[in-house]
Amino acid sequence: MSEPHGQEPEGWPCELSEEVDALLADLSLPGEVFGAIIAATVQIKETRGMVPGSTASAKWPQQRRMPLGRDGVLGVAEYVIVADPAIHRPHPHPAVLTRR
Repeated sequence: MSEPHGQEPEGWPCELSEEVDALLADLSLPGEVFGAIIAATVQIKETRGMVPGSTASAKWPQQRRMPLGRDGVLGVAEYVIVADPAIHRPHPHPAVLTRR
């Protein structure tokens, strides 16, 4: 669904790191893991990085971790919030999924 001309889409785009991009391109990656990673990017976008159940690093609160799959059975995704949530015009890629 496209946004009306001149309006920014709701949520924040989520860029993939080179490591995650390579992982998704691996043909041996199980489909459920692929789907969980894509679902994570959607959640990050829709919540502007404040995914329910995600945890923040004590030393670097912009770095967050979230479980993949039910109760984290597929691992943990790590992402970084690059933008300042108080700014209405965030960085072009305000959240970066850094690894799984």
